[in-house]
Amino acid sequence: MTDRSRNPQATEALKKFRVIYGCVRQHFRDVEQKCGVSGSQLWILQEVAAAPGIGVSDLAEQLSVHQSTCSQLVEKLVAKGLVVKERSKADQRRVGLTLSSKAAKLLRAAPGPAEGVFPDALKALGKRELRELNASLSNIIEQLRVRDERFAERPLADL
Repeated sequence: MTDRSRNPQATEALKKFRVIYGCVRQHFRDVEQKCGVSGSQLWILQEVAAAPGIGVSDLAEQLSVHQSTCSQLVEKLVAKGLVVKERSKADQRRVGLTLSSKAAKLLRAAPGPAEGVFPDALKALGKRELRELNASLSNIIEQLRVRDERFAERPLADL
């Protein structure tokens, strides 16, 4: 055994990550069970409800995900009859998204927060706390033997 494996502070931090990860997974399981959509899809529905006519590019930016990921999620919602694509009357090249009445009903019954419990918890932290957390997480990521930065562009519900 190395000294690293016997570090009680490292063990405590690992357990905290397990609590966070477990809570995130449980929330997304609850969403899927109650709503029939993934946590990522629910978040999209919430964002479209807040900004009817939003385009996929703006939606992806709002969700902090890659545009292709967002587009795939939107297509699944369109196929389920929850999101409607409409061409802009002012600019036919622009496609906006709106909710169907079925989606509006689903949103009213959905457990919150739609964006997930972790992003919601992060919003509650102060600027200093977030700066320190980001620095610490960057240090952890640097220590990973295997890392893939593309995960940063995927919603937690889809990991």
